[in-house]
Amino acid sequence: MSAPVAPSVDRAGHPHGRMPRGRDAVEAAAVVALVARARRRPLRRVRLVIAGLVVATGAVVLARVLLGEYTVTLVDFVHILRGETIEAAPGASFIVMEAKLPRALIGALAGAAFGAAGAMFQTTLRNPLASPDIIGISLGASAAAVVALTFFDAQGFVVPLAALAGALAVSLVMYLVARGTSFAGQRMVLVGIGIAALLASVIQFVMTRTSIQDAQAALVWLTGSLNRASWPLIGLLALGIAVLVPALAVNVRRMRLAELGDELSTTLGSPASGARLGLLLAVALSAFATAATGPISFVAFLAGPISRRLTGGRPSLWAAALVGAVIVVASDYLGDYLIPDVNLPVGVVTGALGAPLMLAVVISAGRHGKA
Repeated sequence: MSAPVAPSVDRAGHPHGRMPRGRDAVEAAAVVALVARARRRPLRRVRLVIAGLVVATGAVVLARVLLGEYTVTLVDFVHILRGETIEAAPGASFIVMEAKLPRALIGALAGAAFGAAGAMFQTTLRNPLASPDIIGISLGASAAAVVALTFFDAQGFVVPLAALAGALAVSLVMYLVARGTSFAGQRMVLVGIGIAALLASVIQFVMTRTSIQDAQAALVWLTGSLNRASWPLIGLLALGIAVLVPALAVNVRRMRLAELGDELSTTLGSPASGARLGLLLAVALSAFATAATGPISFVAFLAGPISRRLTGGRPSLWAAALVGAVIVVASDYLGDYLIPDVNLPVGVVTGALGAPLMLAVVISAGRHGKA
């Protein structure tokens, strides 16, 4: 005799072919409506947060361009964008188009790249400390760029290409060492921290073996600054972001499933190994930003936790990218005008903000048993 076959049921838990009636129908409709509302509420909050961050990003960019030692009115700024000459301030067009606006735009682009890359790492590897500037990705780009600057006298686009190659090489080593283990995410973080220590020693060695002029140029680059902002550099960074962000957005679902753990994400049809391959896109995004501005510290680390707090714990690459843009542009403004007659590189300001927050994240994780 063949075994009895259990009847199939619909989403409400009722057998197919038997529509719920009366009180059962009312209860089923109420459950469906409750689930729908529960699913819409977090999405609505994320969308509102992203909309608010878009406004905040535009506000800090405008503040960076219009305010400061040389102020520009909004009306004059619109005229400058149209290519019109301002008779009352003949030098305004040059200051805005060659100094202020490029600096604000490259800060926003680099901050968005760092923020998105950091959120991708932290969510996929399930570790708030897994940001590119902590686990060696940024240091890989920095070491390659410093070697190119000092030993090979690299100029132009050679430095960004060297930084990209260094970051990809570090990420490949991390992936090869960690793959095939049940604790691949944690192992990648530990391997990355070890590689970061090794690369820091390499950078120090290079700095001691080169001339004072080359060492000074490399040190300025390592600090992280927007002083090299130019329209060709903005074009290169924008092109890299335009190519990588859509590909990264395709991996958003894998990123969220990877946060559930290797076994559960594999059960749901998205192996964690596929999500970690998507980390290569985040590596390239971080490398492009590092090559353009230098390793601006803690931006990738800060953007993820701040965006999660704003969205109620839901990971969002777009929110993290916008938070990163706000952090970099606002920090650059503070570095120029917080202390009179002192111009601090943006990397110094973000480092001062990121160090105490990193300690807070570690302490909080320890209290919740996630250290």
